[in-house]
Amino acid sequence: MEVFQAIKQRRAVKHYHADAEMPAEDFDKIMSAVILSPTSYNIQHWRFVRVTDKNQRDKVKSAAWGQAQVADASELVVLCADINAWNDRPERYVINSPQETQDMLLPMMDAFYNGKEQIQRDEAMRSCGIAAQTMMLAAKELGYDTCPMVGFDREELARLIRLPQGYVIAMMIAIGTAEKSAHPRGGQLPLSEVLAENYF
Repeated sequence: MEVFQAIKQRRAVKHYHADAEMPAEDFDKIMSAVILSPTSYNIQHWRFVRVTDKNQRDKVKSAAWGQAQVADASELVVLCADINAWNDRPERYVINSPQETQDMLLPMMDAFYNGKEQIQRDEAMRSCGIAAQTMMLAAKELGYDTCPMVGFDREELARLIRLPQGYVIAMMIAIGTAEKSAHPRGGQLPLSEVLAENYF
């Protein structure tokens, strides 16, 4: 599938064939694409929790106020981020760079994030957003539909997945075979309303 076609066809699908399974090679292909998503300073903040156990899925569904796609989709992935990844052995993120690049980037990284909690969190969430779009487009390329989700009790979901201290949940994404198509787009704003040049 062409990238522009995948972008146009990707929709938030709510209803999935509960008996449809995703081959392991397809899931691996999607996730191998996801971890190529760009992150600032190559920090790779994202951490993914793949929920495969049926009982766990049912508990997560309850935390998501009973939304059917949580249990019915072939795959459910909780996108999380390590807010402190910038300070977790940061040399890993530049290990393949020339030494002069490492010597420049590591102090820059520290200066950019150290003591700036809002920037740390914002950066982690940005990284998850980019990874989420990669996940959804990769899934669409392979013929699957997806549903990005923020409708859930965050504290309960954090408890269920044993979210570590210093981590944040960005969203969940259900992936599977659509049982019903998404509704038509609700009302797309025209480009002229959302694109400015040089200033507002």
